[in-house]
This record gives sequence, structure tokens and C-alpha cells, in this order.
Amino acid sequence: MDKKKSSKKVKKLTKKPVKAVKVSSRKSWKEKLDGKAVFEVKETDKKFADIPAHSKMLIATPKIVDSYVRKIPSGSQSSIQTMRNDLAIEYGAEYTCPVTSGIFLRIVAEAAYEEYQSGKPLKSITPFWRMADEKSPLAKKVSFGPEFIRKMRKKEGLEPQK
Repeated sequence: MDKKKSSKKVKKLTKKPVKAVKVSSRKSWKEKLDGKAVFEVKETDKKFADIPAHSKMLIATPKIVDSYVRKIPSGSQSSIQTMRNDLAIEYGAEYTCPVTSGIFLRIVAEAAYEEYQSGKPLKSITPFWRMADEKSPLAKKVSFGPEFIRKMRKKEGLEPQK
């Protein structure tokens, strides 16, 4: 009798096979880019990086950085410092946060590369290589390495940044 009960239990347990589902709470780079973040202009309480105390500092969004990079024409380049200055002026601040600017530029680069990997044509992705060369801090951090940046900069005739 015990054998019958145990075999019924086994049948009940194996009646509906359970599929292993990998659940990832990680957002894709594209999802991070398309998030609902809103820019802020804050007054700094104390000196922060290259920003003096009591200055108006812009905390941009990935979308703002993406829009800025998309406006850089082919064969031209910009720097993160130039972008920070331009965005601060555009949004009525004195400075743009250097930390979030770097983070958001990485999000832009990774999202663009994701799109490229999924088959989107180069002319349709954000040309992040116009903001960083293969020796930049960004090139060291991106998941795809500096080679793609080097190749794209060479294709557009861009010189290494200083």
C-alpha cells in the first residue's frame, strides 16, 4: 500500500513538467536609454569634481546625451567636456555633472551597439565614436571593447582626441 501511495505522489509531481525559466531583472541598454528619467538642475552644496560649491549643475538624461551625440556630423568629433559645457548652457545651468555624463554616454554607446548587433544599419545608430577614441575611458568600459570605436573613427577620418 505504501508503494501505491508513493507512486501516486510521483505521478502527481511529474504530471505537469516544470520549465526552467531564466528571469533577468536586468534592463537592456536600450531600455536604460529609453527610460523615463527627467533632467534636473541642482545647486551644489559643496565642491564636486570640477564644479565649485553653490553652482547650478545639470543632471542630464541618457536621451539628452543621445540627442546631443546624434547631432555631431559625420567626420566631426566632440569631447565629453564640450558636451558638458554645451548642455549646461542649453539647460540654464553653469555646469553638467561629470559623473552622470560619463554614465549616460556609456548607456548611449551600449544601446547603439545593441541596435547595430540586432541588424540596424550604422547610419541609423547613434555615432558615439565621435565622442570617444579607442584610448578613452569609455572605450575601456564598453562591453564590445575599443576595436569597434577605432574602426568607426578610422572610417570617418577622425584623429585621436587630446
